[in-house]
Amino acid sequence: MFNFSSNDDFFPRRCVWVHGPVIVGAGPSGLAVGACLKEQGIPFVVLEKANCIASLWQNRTYDRLKLHIPKKFCQLPMLPFPQDFPEYPTKKQFIDYLESYANRFDINPQFNEWVKSAKYDEACRLWRVKTVSTTGSTTSEVEYICQWLVVATGENAECVVPEIDGLKEFPGEVLHVSDYKSGEKFAGKQVLVVGCGNSGMEVSLDLCNHNAKPSIVVRNSIHVLPREFCGKSTFELAMMMMKWLPLWLVDKILLIQAWLMLGNTENYGLKRPSVGPMELKNDKGKTPVLDVGALQKIRSGDIKVVPGIKRFLKGMVELVNGEKLEIDSVVLATGYCSNVPYWLQETDFLSQNGFPKAPFPNGWKGKSGLYAAGFTKKGLSGTSTDAIKIAEDIGKVFAEDLKQKKQKVSCHRRCISQF
Repeated sequence: MFNFSSNDDFFPRRCVWVHGPVIVGAGPSGLAVGACLKEQGIPFVVLEKANCIASLWQNRTYDRLKLHIPKKFCQLPMLPFPQDFPEYPTKKQFIDYLESYANRFDINPQFNEWVKSAKYDEACRLWRVKTVSTTGSTTSEVEYICQWLVVATGENAECVVPEIDGLKEFPGEVLHVSDYKSGEKFAGKQVLVVGCGNSGMEVSLDLCNHNAKPSIVVRNSIHVLPREFCGKSTFELAMMMMKWLPLWLVDKILLIQAWLMLGNTENYGLKRPSVGPMELKNDKGKTPVLDVGALQKIRSGDIKVVPGIKRFLKGMVELVNGEKLEIDSVVLATGYCSNVPYWLQETDFLSQNGFPKAPFPNGWKGKSGLYAAGFTKKGLSGTSTDAIKIAEDIGKVFAEDLKQKKQKVSCHRRCISQF
């Protein structure tokens, strides 16, 4: 990487030429792409707006979080989890794994660099990536020039906060699940959890375990599956069956297993969708809830299931069925979204929601050296697949360019020698 800078007024922004790709994002996706490139000897730069790798895991997850699926489905290319890690590693263990991964492949991101814009320059056939970084009271801008751009900011870059009537005027504490750490400070309080995905269910369980009184909003239908069946991961069983059986039959088997272990969840206000869990995951990217204990608390009444919200009032919430609940606090387990449309000036590759327009497994490559890693809605296993494909694709062009440069140098030397 060569730096070209000047104190002249003509050059207020420092320009950096990158021989390989620029990778935006130092989460699991960015690290995986970096490791695969490193193995091929391809230089690269990783830009990260936070001050650490995997900032979502380090800064925006609750304390009791564990991986919901077995570790072998979550490991990144070329480095498995340590053997002494449990089947479902904790938050700390997963962060330790990512730190060791970055160290193993000598990946050193440029931290505190926020990508303001990225645009392909048709005239010079290169990407221009403009960043802003702040150190203390000093703000600096850098423009990276590169042949390839890898978008690895992930599916969960920005918090989604819904517009609900009266929420902004609600006098109690309102926080997004990204700011939730533990239910300890909510002991004895009536807490409304908005959102019934894996995070909403697990936060409700954590609140319950800390003697809070949670109510969880279940607005739509939802699949709840046991995390394990007969000692085997439900996810692993599903993956194995999908190799041999049609999708509809796999879904049928999973629902029978769920009924045997969990009973009829509709009895507790959890209506199942008409589409099976794996079909829904494949078509819509909607992950089924893998139960880790919340359903038992729902059965016992320790966690109350309530329908959608009509509006918030002073110290209470009014539901769509007319019921009013007194509440002290609100936790918004309403998910995340991609932030790519805010900075990537390209419309052919990505849709308005920031995901590739081409469905999996074809959404990893765009035009003009543009790539996306970790937007498969397939979890970390999809991330690894993307990273391997991206590095191989860049590697072919990189090797050919290197070969041509060597030929030019060799020819030039022969000419001089003859002269």
